[in-house]
Amino acid sequence: MIKESQLKAEDAYFTKSVDAGDYFIYQINAGDTIRIVDSKGNQAADTLFYNANDVSERYSAMDTIREQGALYLTSGSMLKTNLNQDMLEIVADTCGRHDTVGGACATESNTVRYDLEKRCMHACRDSWMLAIQENEMYGLSKSDITHNINFFMNVPVTQEGKLTFEDGISAPGKYVELKAKMDTLVLISNCPQLNNPCNGYNPTPIEVLVWS
Repeated sequence: MIKESQLKAEDAYFTKSVDAGDYFIYQINAGDTIRIVDSKGNQAADTLFYNANDVSERYSAMDTIREQGALYLTSGSMLKTNLNQDMLEIVADTCGRHDTVGGACATESNTVRYDLEKRCMHACRDSWMLAIQENEMYGLSKSDITHNINFFMNVPVTQEGKLTFEDGISAPGKYVELKAKMDTLVLISNCPQLNNPCNGYNPTPIEVLVWS
């Protein structure tokens, strides 16, 4: 469901542009609002969320889908943890739909889906691993890379129950905005994928803003 935000960019206490293929890691506090902006359109922001006070509690796609009774995420969706606790609520969304079943690209999946020669291409899981290695203070490890949300990504489910990767339904300047229900660690891989239409075969930057 399309819903505009009432927040003004100039009032944000934090703003950062994240290049395609780069990662973003940041802690927001309970009550903060974070906005992810699809700067150029048709980009995919693969995102993980953790309880900042105990990273063993993290975003759960299964609990979120079950509790809201809907496959896709949009304004009004409550993101749940693996302990079935409220984590974040999508309070504004100008894209209209976001994927949480397609998973994230990896060197292994690039090989299986596309070609052996694609194995060496950078992938979202590489970005997350680099973030973990360069930010040890958060206490994350490889085993903490689990369910993610693909903001702005279009992954339709066919009548046969299969997933397909299609052209994005986003556009330049579209955004999604989430309000934290707990202190939350946000880890984003701004997807470098060049092999399917999720980025229009042209990965571009995203922008992140945070309000208290």
